[in-house]
Amino acid sequence: MRAMAKQKVLVLVATRKGGWLFSADGGRKVWRQQGPHFLGRILHHLVLDPRDRRTLLAAESTGHLGPTLHRSVDGGRTWKEAKRPPAFPKGPKGRAVRHIFWLSPGHSTERGTWYAGTSPQGLFRSEDGGDTWEGVGGVNDNPEFAPFIADTQGGTPDGPTLHSVIVDPRDANHLYLGMSSGGVHESRDQGRTWKALVDGMEVVEGFDVKNVGFHDPHCVRMSPSNPDRLYQQNHCGIYRLDRPSSRWERIGKNMPPRVGDIGFPMAVHPRDPDTAWVFPMDGTQVWPRTSPGGVPAVFVTRNAGKTWRASRTGFPARQAWWTVKRQAMTVDALDPVGLYLGTTQGELWMSPNEGKSWRVVARHLPEIYSVEAGEA
Repeated sequence: MRAMAKQKVLVLVATRKGGWLFSADGGRKVWRQQGPHFLGRILHHLVLDPRDRRTLLAAESTGHLGPTLHRSVDGGRTWKEAKRPPAFPKGPKGRAVRHIFWLSPGHSTERGTWYAGTSPQGLFRSEDGGDTWEGVGGVNDNPEFAPFIADTQGGTPDGPTLHSVIVDPRDANHLYLGMSSGGVHESRDQGRTWKALVDGMEVVEGFDVKNVGFHDPHCVRMSPSNPDRLYQQNHCGIYRLDRPSSRWERIGKNMPPRVGDIGFPMAVHPRDPDTAWVFPMDGTQVWPRTSPGGVPAVFVTRNAGKTWRASRTGFPARQAWWTVKRQAMTVDALDPVGLYLGTTQGELWMSPNEGKSWRVVARHLPEIYSVEAGEA
């Protein structure tokens, strides 16, 4: 085990009513809280730029003023609003961004580059650190996407979203994204053209599996230690994809039948491509979106999905009717890896030992929308 005491871990929490920052040294025993930032505003995503470890971007909704972005270059002490946030072109029948849902830093060689996914589904790119944004025409103006990105109200409860924007660390031109609904897509030319990656994925019974618009990925993650491996938590199960194959394997069928493989978030070990974590929810009948049976647990695989094991030490043993949203579970890069998740009841939980046990970092926050971790 490497000595980590001098390292500083920063956990960024975005909620329905603002954002908070939690910091600790490598021991992760004592946490310092900073915030709230933007109290009363909906924060969908709060992200630290790993390229400089001090720039923060916050995607927020401001009620009647609509969606916008703020940027901090001093670790959250001061913030400045984006000069031109993501927006579709104006017109008599044009779409309007309801909220900015997802933020991803660009490639390590592209300082200042960011990607943003919106609801309704749109992809935007900034090359000046998030101050001004332009639409990516290969998505926003793509006639193949038009049938399912035009819907601004249907689909998911908060509207359809473009999420899980992934940049291949080996190639700035190689991108992945997920659409809920609309499937997983890949670009090899920095977003100008796209190919759907939905083979092997299932859809809700009664719908046409060949129609890309019916595919509903909830969260897509790339293995940091093996960029040719992707994991996915889908509306219809847990999947793994090993490139160059283009067919997903439903590894969630190996989950305990009483729990199932329905959920929203997923996290992957930073150094072991065979290890990943999910947080299942009750996906029966009307989808109550709670922990199955009111007993929360994280499930881990250490063999790429062949087997899964529950991790619940420290969680309530009963009557805990919360779940975890798709952006609200993440990992740090320490050794052992720390896991973090935020609940719909406003609790931030962490595990300092790769999920063997859990403890609460903060209670009584608003409903948590996203949790990210970085090294500050």
